[in-house]
Amino acid sequence: MAGHSKWHNIKLRKQAQDARKSKVFAKISREIMVAARAGGGDPESNARLRLAMDKARAAGMPQDNVKRAIQRGMGEVGGAQYESMTYEGYAPGGVAVMAQVLTDNRNRTVGELRSAFGRSGGALAESNAVAWLFQQKGVIIVPKEGAPDEDKVLEAALEAGAEDMQSDETSYEIRTAPADLEVVKQALEASGIPFESAEVTMLPQTRVTLKEKEAQQVLRLMDALEELEDVQQVYANFDIPDAIMEQIAA
Repeated sequence: MAGHSKWHNIKLRKQAQDARKSKVFAKISREIMVAARAGGGDPESNARLRLAMDKARAAGMPQDNVKRAIQRGMGEVGGAQYESMTYEGYAPGGVAVMAQVLTDNRNRTVGELRSAFGRSGGALAESNAVAWLFQQKGVIIVPKEGAPDEDKVLEAALEAGAEDMQSDETSYEIRTAPADLEVVKQALEASGIPFESAEVTMLPQTRVTLKEKEAQQVLRLMDALEELEDVQQVYANFDIPDAIMEQIAA
């Protein structure tokens, strides 16, 4: 997989290591609240809520926190009301960036985003400036360690409706249509194939290959954006050569 996918996998492992931090729980709580408000509090009939609850479980989030977030989303208990928004921008090297946020204060969110972009040599852009460069897909990451051989993973995924599968030295990346993510995830579970994450994401259709200086600037921006409390997900269309990615990851 390309350097961007390696960054994505490193990010997932970092999130797992930091899962006990309250900021992680706060972000997941917001996601659960918005999912419950949009589609109801029953995860059996609300796929978005089910995915958010899966994320909470993987992060070790207490069940009381999950229950309270659902109740807030349903309006059963008081709390801030969050709206989902997407902001777009450019990072150094002409990299396109999309940030999905859940916020109860647009002015605060825009100010924080503009500051993060500016400190890293980037800038916010107008709506739809870069969205056309991305396509929504379901993505499931299966670690190679503990998984069956590649043919069995691929067979289970394709039979359940997956579109494609890629691999690197540590994991398989299964791609699906957004509506098929849950079906493929359940098929992997039924086959005893463990996965690290399953989410609906935005995949870049074209990529910008970065040199070392630009790569460091872009990754700093990615980290800065993800540290913002209002930001749920960050997507970008950069590619970093393996040698540079390994130096930065080390």
